[in-house]
Amino acid sequence: MDFEDEQKRAQALSGSDPMPPSDWTGFGQTASMEAIYTAHQPALTRFLRRRAPKQDLGDLVQECFRRLAMAKGGKLALIEKPGAYLVSTARNLLTDRARADTARLTSQHHSFEDEDIAGPDPHAALEARDTMRRVGEAIEKLKPQTGSIFVMHRFDGLSYEEIATAKGISVKGVEWHIAQAMIAIRKARADIK
Repeated sequence: MDFEDEQKRAQALSGSDPMPPSDWTGFGQTASMEAIYTAHQPALTRFLRRRAPKQDLGDLVQECFRRLAMAKGGKLALIEKPGAYLVSTARNLLTDRARADTARLTSQHHSFEDEDIAGPDPHAALEARDTMRRVGEAIEKLKPQTGSIFVMHRFDGLSYEEIATAKGISVKGVEWHIAQAMIAIRKARADIK
């Protein structure tokens, strides 16, 4: 590299860039963001209008210009063709949004298997109803005191001691009545199978 190239590089990095060549169509260092926005916003909006939902246009245009302003450390003069940069940024934004939408749809996807959509098994529901009917009949067939003690323990949630006190019998007597009820219920359930 010779001395002139080194000097041009140093000037470009320091910000004291000489006048651009006469055939250069870029926006120079003195260009403001407002001028770039005025020149390129309509074309960028048209580009995005064909590719994005209408409600997202404003956000996408704003994000493209925000990225332009932040590019190259905020030095707009280093970007020779802001229009091309904005279109490239818009394409990247649309690609990113498409990826995010695809990922979101994939995460919300639910594969329908037969077990998931079949609902409750009607046969099992009928069997359960029949079992409950037979158990109910078995409890009704118990001696009145045995049935009463079983209901107090299983459905009312009373302990053996509380039942013994309420019925005026021993805890061993309560245990015997519960055992008799369980035998009758097991027999009723075994008759089903």
